[in-house]
Amino acid sequence: MLNNDGEKKGQQLNDGSMLLREERQAIELWIAKMGKQHFFDTPTQRMTSATNTLNLQYEMIGNGYNRIVFDLNNGYILKVALNEVGMISNANEAYIYHNCREEVKKYICPVREFGTGWIIMKKMDTNVRHALIDYTKLIKLEIIFLIYGIVPIDLRIANVAFSEKNEMVVIDYGLFTMDLKSPVLRWFV
Repeated sequence: MLNNDGEKKGQQLNDGSMLLREERQAIELWIAKMGKQHFFDTPTQRMTSATNTLNLQYEMIGNGYNRIVFDLNNGYILKVALNEVGMISNANEAYIYHNCREEVKKYICPVREFGTGWIIMKKMDTNVRHALIDYTKLIKLEIIFLIYGIVPIDLRIANVAFSEKNEMVVIDYGLFTMDLKSPVLRWFV
């Protein structure tokens, strides 16, 4: 329920953020707890712990070993780290999006905002119903990234979607590297 200021009753919006202050606090709590998780936890146990700690009121629409994805129901998605690699991936996507050349931006999913352990990106059409995917498009995309100085580590069909113009767009570029300042490259070195 919304109050007269358009805010959810009992909750406060964060200045200019799509997330409520309480949601950001829940993410901060999870990130702090995540660092204390035991190395022997299974990915399923880690995801369950994350969803229980976060207790977000959004639908979980995906997850992997490193991040969990929620639909914000406003044309954007929220990715929350499940481990250190997820933290690096979120930071790296934000870094690449805000520092890459304009010629490349149309091939990567736009970043709206980000913080420690989380990132908000545009929701893209991941339903690969566009006939059979032409793998030559994926190879051409890889060449474009390389021409503009981005090494597209982990570029694969599972990490692409389609724009409104039916263009192939990378939705998970957390392991790409762009330059020596890329968070993922600093993590490997």
